[in-house]
Amino acid sequence: MTGPTLIFLHALGASASEWNHVFEHLPEHDCVALDLPGFGTAADEGYANVGEMANWLVDEIRARAPTSCVLVGHSMGGKIVSLVAARAVAGEIGLSGVVGVILVTASPPSPEPMDEDRRTDMIGWFAHGQASPTDAATFIDANTAKPLATPLRNAAIDDVQRSSREAWLGWLERGSREDWSAAVGRIAIPALIIAGAEDGDLGEDAQRRLNLPHYADADLRVVQGAAHLIPYEQPQALAGLIESHLATIASAELPDDFGKLLASDRVSRRTRTVLLERLQPPAQTEFWTAEERATAAGLVVQILPRSGGDSALVDRVLAGIGDGTGDGWRFAALPCDREAWQRGLATLENVSGGFTALERDEQTRVLERVAGGEFGSDDAAQLSPQQMALWFEDVRAEVVRVWMSLPSTMASIGYDGFAVGGDGHRKQGYTRTGADELESWQTSPDRRS
Repeated sequence: MTGPTLIFLHALGASASEWNHVFEHLPEHDCVALDLPGFGTAADEGYANVGEMANWLVDEIRARAPTSCVLVGHSMGGKIVSLVAARAVAGEIGLSGVVGVILVTASPPSPEPMDEDRRTDMIGWFAHGQASPTDAATFIDANTAKPLATPLRNAAIDDVQRSSREAWLGWLERGSREDWSAAVGRIAIPALIIAGAEDGDLGEDAQRRLNLPHYADADLRVVQGAAHLIPYEQPQALAGLIESHLATIASAELPDDFGKLLASDRVSRRTRTVLLERLQPPAQTEFWTAEERATAAGLVVQILPRSGGDSALVDRVLAGIGDGTGDGWRFAALPCDREAWQRGLATLENVSGGFTALERDEQTRVLERVAGGEFGSDDAAQLSPQQMALWFEDVRAEVVRVWMSLPSTMASIGYDGFAVGGDGHRKQGYTRTGADELESWQTSPDRRS
Protein backbone atom coordinates (compact mmCIF):
# COMPACT_ATOMS: atom_id res chain seq x y z
CA MET A 1 0.00 0.00 0.00
CA THR A 2 1.19 3.53 -0.75
CA GLY A 3 0.42 7.01 0.53
CA PRO A 4 -1.84 8.03 3.39
CA THR A 5 -4.64 5.90 4.78
CA LEU A 6 -8.01 6.87 3.26
CA ILE A 7 -10.85 6.93 5.80
CA PHE A 8 -14.32 6.99 4.24
CA LEU A 9 -17.64 8.07 5.76
CA HIS A 10 -20.91 7.32 3.97
CA ALA A 11 -24.12 9.25 3.34
CA LEU A 12 -27.49 9.17 5.11
CA GLY A 13 -29.15 5.79 4.64
CA ALA A 14 -25.99 4.17 3.29
CA SER A 15 -23.14 2.14 4.80
CA ALA A 16 -19.46 1.43 4.38
CA SER A 17 -20.32 -0.80 1.42
CA GLU A 18 -21.25 2.23 -0.72
CA TRP A 19 -17.50 2.62 -1.34
CA ASN A 20 -16.86 -0.94 -2.56
CA HIS A 21 -16.74 -0.10 -6.27
CA VAL A 22 -14.60 2.98 -5.60
CA PHE A 23 -12.06 0.78 -3.80
CA GLU A 24 -11.80 -1.45 -6.87
CA HIS A 25 -10.15 1.51 -8.62
CA LEU A 26 -7.81 2.31 -5.70
CA PRO A 27 -6.00 -1.04 -5.30
CA GLU A 28 -2.69 0.52 -4.24
CA HIS A 29 -4.13 2.44 -1.30
CA ASP A 30 -5.03 1.60 2.28
CA CYS A 31 -8.79 2.27 2.31
CA VAL A 32 -10.90 2.11 5.47
CA ALA A 33 -14.68 2.51 5.20
CA LEU A 34 -16.59 3.04 8.45
CA ASP A 35 -20.24 2.57 9.36
CA LEU A 36 -21.50 5.65 11.17
CA PRO A 37 -23.53 4.95 14.33
CA GLY A 38 -27.06 4.00 13.32
CA PHE A 39 -26.20 2.69 9.85
CA GLY A 40 -24.91 -0.46 8.21
CA THR A 41 -23.43 -2.90 10.70
CA ALA A 42 -23.77 -0.20 13.39
CA ALA A 43 -27.52 0.22 12.88
CA ASP A 44 -28.29 -1.00 16.39
CA GLU A 45 -26.25 1.86 17.89
CA GLY A 46 -29.06 4.32 17.23
CA TYR A 47 -28.63 8.06 16.79
CA ALA A 48 -25.44 9.89 17.58
CA ASN A 49 -25.74 13.64 17.20
CA VAL A 50 -23.31 15.63 15.07
CA GLY A 51 -20.92 16.38 17.92
CA GLU A 52 -20.95 12.75 19.07
CA MET A 53 -20.29 11.49 15.54
CA ALA A 54 -17.30 13.84 15.30
CA ASN A 55 -16.00 12.51 18.62
CA TRP A 56 -16.56 8.97 17.37
CA LEU A 57 -14.53 9.63 14.21
CA VAL A 58 -11.72 11.21 16.26
CA ASP A 59 -11.64 8.08 18.43
CA GLU A 60 -11.50 5.88 15.32
CA ILE A 61 -8.55 7.86 13.96
CA ARG A 62 -6.69 7.76 17.25
CA ALA A 63 -7.28 4.02 17.60
CA ARG A 64 -5.83 3.36 14.15
CA ALA A 65 -3.03 5.93 14.64
CA PRO A 66 -2.18 6.40 10.95
CA THR A 67 0.96 8.42 10.31
CA SER A 68 -1.02 10.25 7.63
CA CYS A 69 -4.62 10.01 6.51
CA VAL A 70 -7.13 11.64 4.20
CA LEU A 71 -10.73 11.96 5.37
CA VAL A 72 -13.39 11.32 2.72
CA GLY A 73 -16.96 12.25 3.57
CA HIS A 74 -20.06 11.70 1.44
CA SER A 75 -23.15 13.84 2.09
CA MET A 76 -23.89 13.50 5.84
CA GLY A 77 -20.37 12.12 6.34
CA GLY A 78 -18.93 15.30 4.84
CA LYS A 79 -20.24 17.45 7.67
CA ILE A 80 -18.54 15.16 10.19
CA VAL A 81 -15.27 15.23 8.23
CA SER A 82 -15.18 19.04 8.22
CA LEU A 83 -15.71 19.18 11.98
CA VAL A 84 -12.85 16.76 12.57
CA ALA A 85 -10.57 18.50 10.07
CA ALA A 86 -11.10 21.76 11.98
CA ARG A 87 -10.08 20.01 15.18
CA ALA A 88 -6.99 18.60 13.45
CA VAL A 89 -5.70 22.02 12.40
CA ALA A 90 -6.40 23.27 15.92
CA GLY A 91 -3.73 20.85 17.15
CA GLU A 92 -5.71 18.12 18.92
CA ILE A 93 -3.63 15.15 20.02
CA GLY A 94 -3.81 12.21 17.63
CA LEU A 95 -5.05 14.19 14.62
CA SER A 96 -1.81 15.60 13.22
CA GLY A 97 -1.79 12.90 10.55
CA VAL A 98 -4.85 14.38 8.79
CA VAL A 99 -3.21 15.74 5.63
CA GLY A 100 -6.17 15.98 3.25
CA VAL A 101 -9.95 16.18 2.98
CA ILE A 102 -12.25 15.00 0.21
CA LEU A 103 -15.91 16.05 0.32
CA VAL A 104 -18.32 14.21 -1.96
CA THR A 105 -21.66 16.03 -2.44
CA ALA A 106 -21.13 16.93 1.19
CA SER A 107 -23.47 18.38 3.73
CA PRO A 108 -21.91 21.69 4.87
CA PRO A 109 -21.05 22.78 8.42
CA SER A 110 -24.03 25.16 8.19
CA PRO A 111 -27.63 23.89 7.96
CA GLU A 112 -28.02 21.66 4.93
CA PRO A 113 -30.20 23.12 2.16
CA MET A 114 -33.16 20.82 1.70
CA ASP A 115 -36.62 21.19 0.23
CA GLU A 116 -38.89 21.09 3.27
CA ASP A 117 -41.65 19.10 1.57
CA ARG A 118 -39.09 16.44 0.68
CA ARG A 119 -37.74 16.49 4.23
CA THR A 120 -41.27 15.91 5.52
CA ASP A 121 -41.76 12.98 3.14
CA MET A 122 -38.45 11.40 4.18
CA ILE A 123 -39.30 11.78 7.87
CA GLY A 124 -42.66 10.17 7.17
CA TRP A 125 -41.02 7.04 5.74
CA PHE A 126 -39.62 6.21 9.18
CA ALA A 127 -42.31 7.84 11.31
CA HIS A 128 -43.81 4.56 12.49
CA GLY A 129 -41.05 2.05 11.82
CA GLN A 130 -38.54 1.19 9.11
CA ALA A 131 -38.91 2.47 5.55
CA SER A 132 -40.80 0.29 3.13
CA PRO A 133 -39.03 -1.12 0.04
CA THR A 134 -41.02 1.35 -2.07
CA ASP A 135 -40.02 4.37 0.00
CA ALA A 136 -36.38 3.26 0.13
CA ALA A 137 -36.40 2.83 -3.66
CA THR A 138 -37.92 6.30 -4.06
CA PHE A 139 -35.03 7.76 -2.02
CA ILE A 140 -32.34 6.01 -4.09
CA ASP A 141 -33.90 6.77 -7.47
CA ALA A 142 -34.42 10.44 -6.58
CA ASN A 143 -30.71 10.83 -5.84
CA THR A 144 -29.25 9.30 -9.00
CA ALA A 145 -28.96 10.75 -12.49
CA LYS A 146 -30.27 7.48 -13.94
CA PRO A 147 -31.37 4.16 -12.39
CA LEU A 148 -28.56 2.09 -10.92
CA ALA A 149 -27.87 -1.44 -12.12
CA THR A 150 -30.29 -3.79 -10.37
CA PRO A 151 -27.82 -5.49 -7.94
CA LEU A 152 -26.35 -2.15 -6.89
CA ARG A 153 -29.77 -0.53 -6.59
CA ASN A 154 -31.03 -3.41 -4.44
CA ALA A 155 -28.01 -3.16 -2.13
CA ALA A 156 -28.54 0.59 -1.74
CA ILE A 157 -32.24 0.05 -0.99
CA ASP A 158 -31.36 -2.57 1.63
CA ASP A 159 -29.02 -0.11 3.33
CA VAL A 160 -31.79 2.47 3.61
CA GLN A 161 -34.18 -0.09 5.08
CA ARG A 162 -31.76 -1.34 7.73
CA SER A 163 -30.85 2.19 8.87
CA SER A 164 -31.79 2.95 12.46
CA ARG A 165 -35.09 4.82 12.64
CA GLU A 166 -33.60 6.93 15.44
CA ALA A 167 -30.53 7.83 13.38
CA TRP A 168 -32.54 8.62 10.22
CA LEU A 169 -34.93 10.92 12.05
CA GLY A 170 -32.16 12.41 14.20
CA TRP A 171 -30.24 13.57 11.13
CA LEU A 172 -33.25 14.96 9.24
CA GLU A 173 -34.89 16.63 12.23
CA ARG A 174 -31.77 17.88 14.03
CA GLY A 175 -28.31 17.05 12.69
CA SER A 176 -28.75 18.41 9.17
CA ARG A 177 -30.16 21.64 10.61
CA GLU A 178 -27.31 22.33 13.03
CA ASP A 179 -24.96 25.22 12.32
CA TRP A 180 -21.30 24.44 13.06
CA SER A 181 -19.90 27.14 10.79
CA ALA A 182 -18.24 29.14 13.55
CA ALA A 183 -16.62 26.07 15.08
CA VAL A 184 -15.27 24.91 11.73
CA GLY A 185 -14.01 28.30 10.61
CA ARG A 186 -11.44 28.23 7.80
CA ILE A 187 -9.37 25.07 7.48
CA ALA A 188 -5.82 25.03 6.10
CA ILE A 189 -5.85 21.33 5.15
CA PRO A 190 -6.02 20.93 1.33
CA ALA A 191 -9.48 19.86 0.23
CA LEU A 192 -11.08 18.38 -2.85
CA ILE A 193 -14.77 19.26 -3.06
CA ILE A 194 -16.82 17.17 -5.48
CA ALA A 195 -20.33 17.84 -6.78
CA GLY A 196 -22.59 15.81 -9.02
CA ALA A 197 -23.60 17.64 -12.19
CA GLU A 198 -27.24 16.65 -11.69
CA ASP A 199 -27.42 16.96 -7.90
CA GLY A 200 -30.13 19.21 -6.53
CA ASP A 201 -29.76 20.73 -3.07
CA LEU A 202 -26.07 19.81 -2.67
CA GLY A 203 -24.90 20.43 -6.23
CA GLU A 204 -22.13 22.69 -7.48
CA ASP A 205 -23.76 25.94 -6.35
CA ALA A 206 -24.28 24.71 -2.80
CA GLN A 207 -20.74 23.33 -2.60
CA ARG A 208 -19.33 26.61 -3.85
CA ARG A 209 -21.37 28.67 -1.39
CA LEU A 210 -21.38 26.49 1.70
CA ASN A 211 -18.31 24.21 1.74
CA LEU A 212 -15.67 25.95 -0.37
CA PRO A 213 -15.36 29.04 1.91
CA HIS A 214 -14.36 26.82 4.83
CA TYR A 215 -11.16 25.63 3.12
CA ALA A 216 -8.20 27.90 2.42
CA ASP A 217 -6.81 25.55 -0.22
CA ALA A 218 -9.61 23.78 -2.09
CA ASP A 219 -10.33 22.47 -5.57
CA LEU A 220 -13.96 22.12 -6.69
CA ARG A 221 -14.74 19.46 -9.29
CA VAL A 222 -18.01 18.44 -10.93
CA VAL A 223 -18.70 14.83 -11.96
CA GLN A 224 -20.79 14.46 -15.09
CA GLY A 225 -23.42 11.75 -15.32
CA ALA A 226 -24.02 11.78 -11.57
CA ALA A 227 -26.41 13.30 -9.08
CA HIS A 228 -26.01 12.82 -5.32
CA LEU A 229 -24.89 9.19 -5.04
CA ILE A 230 -21.57 9.51 -6.90
CA PRO A 231 -19.90 6.49 -5.21
CA TYR A 232 -22.61 4.29 -6.77
CA GLU A 233 -23.00 6.21 -10.03
CA GLN A 234 -19.44 7.08 -11.10
CA PRO A 235 -17.00 5.11 -8.91
CA GLN A 236 -14.16 5.14 -11.46
CA ALA A 237 -14.38 8.89 -12.02
CA LEU A 238 -14.49 9.45 -8.27
CA ALA A 239 -11.44 7.23 -7.72
CA GLY A 240 -9.56 9.19 -10.37
CA LEU A 241 -10.27 12.47 -8.58
CA ILE A 242 -9.14 10.94 -5.30
CA GLU A 243 -5.87 9.82 -6.90
CA SER A 244 -5.27 13.33 -8.24
CA HIS A 245 -5.83 14.87 -4.83
CA LEU A 246 -3.43 12.44 -3.19
CA ALA A 247 -0.72 13.53 -5.63
CA THR A 248 -1.14 17.17 -4.63
CA ILE A 249 -0.72 16.53 -0.90
CA ALA A 250 2.21 14.11 -1.04
CA SER A 251 4.59 16.74 0.36
CA ALA A 252 2.55 16.94 3.59
CA GLU A 253 3.32 13.33 4.54
CA LEU A 254 5.91 12.75 7.24
CA PRO A 255 8.01 9.72 8.20
CA ASP A 256 6.24 7.34 10.60
CA ASP A 257 8.35 8.05 13.67
CA PHE A 258 8.20 11.81 13.24
CA GLY A 259 4.45 11.73 12.60
CA LYS A 260 3.83 9.71 15.75
CA LEU A 261 5.97 12.08 17.79
CA LEU A 262 4.10 15.12 16.44
CA ALA A 263 0.78 13.47 17.32
CA SER A 264 1.88 12.55 20.85
CA ASP A 265 1.29 14.30 24.17
CA ARG A 266 4.95 15.30 24.25
CA VAL A 267 4.02 18.16 21.92
CA SER A 268 1.89 21.08 23.08
CA ARG A 269 -1.26 21.86 21.18
CA ARG A 270 0.04 25.30 20.21
CA THR A 271 3.29 23.86 18.83
CA ARG A 272 1.44 21.12 16.95
CA THR A 273 -0.91 23.69 15.40
CA VAL A 274 1.99 25.79 14.13
CA LEU A 275 3.87 22.80 12.69
CA LEU A 276 0.76 21.46 10.98
CA GLU A 277 0.17 24.84 9.37
CA ARG A 278 3.67 24.66 7.95
CA LEU A 279 2.81 21.38 6.23
CA GLN A 280 0.25 23.17 4.10
CA PRO A 281 0.97 25.26 0.99
CA PRO A 282 1.54 28.92 1.92
CA ALA A 283 -1.02 31.46 0.83
CA GLN A 284 -0.18 33.21 -2.42
CA THR A 285 0.27 36.97 -2.19
CA GLU A 286 -0.10 39.69 -4.79
CA PHE A 287 3.26 41.30 -4.00
CA TRP A 288 5.45 39.30 -6.38
CA THR A 289 5.62 39.05 -10.15
CA ALA A 290 6.34 35.81 -11.99
CA GLU A 291 9.82 37.13 -12.82
CA GLU A 292 10.52 37.89 -9.14
CA ARG A 293 9.36 34.41 -8.12
CA ALA A 294 11.62 32.83 -10.74
CA THR A 295 14.63 34.83 -9.56
CA ALA A 296 13.88 33.95 -5.93
CA ALA A 297 13.67 30.26 -6.88
CA GLY A 298 17.12 30.54 -8.45
CA LEU A 299 18.45 32.03 -5.22
CA VAL A 300 16.94 29.20 -3.16
CA VAL A 301 18.65 26.61 -5.37
CA GLN A 302 21.97 28.37 -4.85
CA ILE A 303 21.54 28.61 -1.08
CA LEU A 304 20.01 25.13 -0.60
CA PRO A 305 21.10 23.06 -3.62
CA ARG A 306 19.22 19.94 -2.51
CA SER A 307 15.91 21.80 -2.37
CA GLY A 308 15.74 21.95 -6.15
CA GLY A 309 14.12 25.40 -5.88
CA ASP A 310 11.12 23.84 -4.10
CA SER A 311 8.18 26.04 -5.11
CA ALA A 312 6.43 25.74 -1.72
CA LEU A 313 9.60 26.85 0.08
CA VAL A 314 10.02 29.78 -2.31
CA ASP A 315 6.39 30.79 -1.86
CA ARG A 316 6.66 30.53 1.93
CA VAL A 317 9.75 32.74 2.00
CA LEU A 318 8.16 35.34 -0.30
CA ALA A 319 4.87 35.22 1.61
CA GLY A 320 6.68 36.07 4.84
CA ILE A 321 8.58 38.92 3.25
CA GLY A 322 5.48 40.20 1.46
CA ASP A 323 3.18 40.30 4.48
CA GLY A 324 5.85 41.45 6.93
CA THR A 325 6.08 38.29 9.02
CA GLY A 326 9.80 37.71 8.39
CA ASP A 327 12.32 37.72 11.20
CA GLY A 328 12.00 41.48 11.72
CA TRP A 329 15.72 42.26 11.48
CA ARG A 330 17.38 44.26 8.72
CA PHE A 331 20.50 46.30 8.08
CA ALA A 332 20.12 50.07 8.53
CA ALA A 333 21.49 50.60 5.02
CA LEU A 334 18.54 48.69 3.52
CA PRO A 335 14.91 49.73 3.06
CA CYS A 336 12.10 47.65 4.57
CA ASP A 337 12.21 43.93 3.76
CA ARG A 338 9.66 43.88 0.94
CA GLU A 339 11.19 46.85 -0.84
CA ALA A 340 14.72 45.49 -0.30
CA TRP A 341 13.74 42.17 -1.88
CA GLN A 342 11.99 43.81 -4.80
CA ARG A 343 14.98 46.03 -5.49
CA GLY A 344 17.48 43.22 -4.87
CA LEU A 345 15.71 40.82 -7.23
CA ALA A 346 15.50 43.57 -9.85
CA THR A 347 19.24 44.21 -9.47
CA LEU A 348 20.01 40.54 -10.07
CA GLU A 349 17.87 40.48 -13.18
CA ASN A 350 19.83 43.48 -14.42
CA VAL A 351 22.78 41.19 -15.16
CA SER A 352 23.39 40.70 -18.88
CA GLY A 353 20.74 38.33 -20.22
CA GLY A 354 18.94 38.17 -16.87
CA PHE A 355 19.84 36.11 -13.79
CA THR A 356 17.30 33.36 -14.47
CA ALA A 357 18.68 32.83 -17.98
CA LEU A 358 22.18 32.06 -16.68
CA GLU A 359 23.58 28.57 -16.21
CA ARG A 360 23.90 27.41 -12.61
CA ASP A 361 27.66 28.01 -12.38
CA GLU A 362 27.27 31.46 -13.92
CA GLN A 363 24.65 32.31 -11.31
CA THR A 364 27.11 31.17 -8.64
CA ARG A 365 29.77 33.54 -9.94
CA VAL A 366 27.33 36.45 -9.94
CA LEU A 367 26.37 35.73 -6.34
CA GLU A 368 30.03 35.49 -5.32
CA ARG A 369 30.43 39.03 -6.68
CA VAL A 370 27.30 40.10 -4.82
CA ALA A 371 28.64 38.68 -1.54
CA GLY A 372 31.94 40.47 -2.10
CA GLY A 373 30.27 43.85 -2.61
CA GLU A 374 31.23 43.92 -6.28
CA PHE A 375 27.81 43.79 -7.92
CA GLY A 376 25.07 46.40 -7.75
CA SER A 377 23.50 49.38 -9.46
CA ASP A 378 23.29 53.15 -9.16
CA ASP A 379 19.65 52.98 -10.24
CA ALA A 380 17.41 54.22 -7.40
CA ALA A 381 15.01 51.35 -8.10
CA GLN A 382 17.77 48.80 -7.45
CA LEU A 383 20.48 48.27 -4.81
CA SER A 384 24.06 49.50 -4.64
CA PRO A 385 26.94 47.01 -4.36
CA GLN A 386 27.16 47.59 -0.58
CA GLN A 387 23.39 47.14 -0.21
CA MET A 388 23.41 44.01 -2.38
CA ALA A 389 26.04 42.39 -0.16
CA LEU A 390 23.97 43.13 2.94
CA TRP A 391 20.73 42.08 1.27
CA PHE A 392 22.20 38.76 0.10
CA GLU A 393 23.29 38.06 3.66
CA ASP A 394 19.68 38.66 4.77
CA VAL A 395 18.39 36.45 1.95
CA ARG A 396 20.57 33.54 2.99
CA ALA A 397 19.53 33.86 6.61
CA GLU A 398 15.83 34.09 5.75
CA VAL A 399 15.81 31.13 3.34
CA VAL A 400 17.61 28.89 5.82
CA ARG A 401 15.44 30.10 8.72
CA VAL A 402 12.24 29.25 6.87
CA TRP A 403 13.63 25.91 5.65
CA MET A 404 14.66 24.94 9.18
CA SER A 405 11.18 25.80 10.50
CA LEU A 406 9.49 23.17 8.34
CA PRO A 407 8.46 19.81 9.83
CA SER A 408 9.83 18.05 6.74
CA THR A 409 13.27 19.52 7.46
CA MET A 410 13.08 18.59 11.14
CA ALA A 411 12.15 15.05 10.16
CA SER A 412 14.99 14.77 7.66
CA ILE A 413 17.66 15.84 10.15
CA GLY A 414 16.16 13.99 13.12
CA TYR A 415 15.33 17.11 15.15
CA ASP A 416 12.82 16.58 17.96
CA GLY A 417 13.51 19.61 20.15
CA PHE A 418 9.91 20.76 19.80
CA ALA A 419 8.69 17.73 21.77
CA VAL A 420 9.64 19.04 25.20
CA GLY A 421 6.37 18.54 27.04
CA GLY A 422 2.74 18.91 26.08
CA ASP A 423 -0.27 20.45 27.78
CA GLY A 424 -1.76 19.54 31.14
CA HIS A 425 0.58 18.19 33.81
CA ARG A 426 3.54 18.62 31.48
CA LYS A 427 4.75 22.18 31.16
CA GLN A 428 6.01 23.40 27.84
CA GLY A 429 9.79 23.80 27.99
CA TYR A 430 12.51 22.57 30.30
CA THR A 431 12.65 23.10 34.05
CA ARG A 432 16.29 22.12 34.35
CA THR A 433 18.95 20.64 32.13
CA GLY A 434 22.12 18.74 32.76
CA ALA A 435 23.75 15.37 32.39
CA ASP A 436 21.85 12.56 34.15
CA GLU A 437 19.11 14.95 35.29
CA LEU A 438 15.43 14.16 34.83
CA GLU A 439 12.65 16.67 34.49
CA SER A 440 9.76 16.69 36.95
CA TRP A 441 7.34 15.17 34.48
CA GLN A 442 9.69 12.24 33.94
CA THR A 443 9.65 11.36 37.63
CA SER A 444 5.95 11.89 38.31
CA PRO A 445 4.09 8.79 39.57
CA ASP A 446 2.09 8.32 36.38
CA ARG A 447 5.31 8.30 34.31
CA ARG A 448 7.26 5.74 36.35
CA SER A 449 7.62 2.28 34.89
